[in-house]
Order: sequence, then structure tokens, then C-alpha cells
Amino acid sequence: MKTNISPFLWFDTQAEEAANFYCSVFPNSKILAISRYSEAGQEQHGRPPGSVMVVSFELDGQKFTALNGGPSFQFSCAVSFVVGCDTQEEIDHYWDKLGEGGAPEAKQCGWLADRFGLSWQIVPSMLGELFGGEQGEGAKRAMSAMMGMKKLDIAALKAAYDG
Repeated sequence: MKTNISPFLWFDTQAEEAANFYCSVFPNSKILAISRYSEAGQEQHGRPPGSVMVVSFELDGQKFTALNGGPSFQFSCAVSFVVGCDTQEEIDHYWDKLGEGGAPEAKQCGWLADRFGLSWQIVPSMLGELFGGEQGEGAKRAMSAMMGMKKLDIAALKAAYDG
């Protein structure tokens, strides 16, 4: 049996805008389907018939669903999406694009909140190499360096690790 697990994101009214934005940031991404509210259930949902209800989309092969469910729930950094990057150019790209209109200054260690309030961690793929296994002096230096960064810098992390 194969189980498919995918994120389901609750927005107030910005599901389609957010999905289009995320699809513009990540390669190999697309909108899969958009469903709209009808008159049925309007006394519960209170949304105008024809307005966007759910957007299904894919970001580089990962499926997501976005719902326009109203202002009842807000995102928090208790849930975030990690974007592993092989190069500093990738880190710069995702940090800059996802941070547009968001709050990167409010986070550290590669975390940012985008303009919709969704939290992302933009990190080097090689973090496991720096911090994995035994916590030697190099790992301690790299961790100390990372704790002082907002956007992560691969060269600075490697230099700290190497001493």
C-alpha cells in the first residue's frame, strides 16, 4: 500500500495568489486544479459563488493543496518547509524570492516567513555533513557561526567548520 502525504495550507483569500507565487519561485512547478465555491453551503462558508475555494499545485514534484478558508487560522513557524540548496546561488535565489514582502529579518539560521506568513528554512544541503555524527570542534564552530546568521552562507559555514 502506498500512502501519499502532502501539505494542506489554509489561507484567508490568497490561495490562488500564493500558489501562483510559489510556482513562479520553484522549477518544475504548476497549478494542477482550481475548484470554486458554489451556492451550496454558502450559509457555512460565506464565500461568494465562483470565488476560489481550493488550489491544487505542485512544487518541483511535491503536491500541495491551498484552501481559501477564511481568517480563522494563521500560519506559525511551528510548521515550516525546508529547501535544501546545493549552492550559494540557490540559497540566494530562494531567500530573495520567498522573502519578498515577507519577514526574513524576524528569523535566524536560514528561516524566513514569506508574505503569506508561511515559514521556510533555506539551508545548504551539506548541513548534515557539518553537524552530523560526533559533535567535534568543527561542528561547534559551524553551529556558532550559523546561529549568528539570518541568510546562511555556505562558504562562511565551511570556513568556521575548518577553523
